[in-house]
Amino acid sequence: MRKGNPVDGRRIHRFPGSVTDPAPLLVVPADTAVRRRDWRHVHNAVIPTDPLSDGDVQERAGRNRLEVAYRGTELVGCSTVRPATDLEPVTVIVRVLPELRGQGVGRALYAHCTRGLRGPVQTVVLASNEDGLAFALRRGFVEVDRYVLDGDSVEYVDLRRD
Repeated sequence: MRKGNPVDGRRIHRFPGSVTDPAPLLVVPADTAVRRRDWRHVHNAVIPTDPLSDGDVQERAGRNRLEVAYRGTELVGCSTVRPATDLEPVTVIVRVLPELRGQGVGRALYAHCTRGLRGPVQTVVLASNEDGLAFALRRGFVEVDRYVLDGDSVEYVDLRRD
């Protein structure tokens, strides 16, 4: 697991720690090469069926809000917020490293990403990620579609919350 100093004077959001782990959760923009690599590491760990390159992440950063979450200095998760379009509502995707799930990281990161949003929100979860599906369903999302990417064998699940 990568450890470092994610705080360098840029915009950060702090969330209090828990009783079992008092280190605060820090959410920072993936606006440096190191942070984009951290974002990529979490994405590829959570979605191994669609690994991204550094170039893929750079391209996504140009059209979406990418953020990285650290507990203290430990990398724990990342998020993507895709802006709404004329045809689609805003998309919020939260990813937590599998070994760190169930510790409140996803809940805090999701709350951060959806703060101030109005109207419908959609998300997408790898069907094999039972934790992620359960997380979305507990937050009122309902399944609207399942599909498999070309050349892949694992389903993705599109969910929406109105």
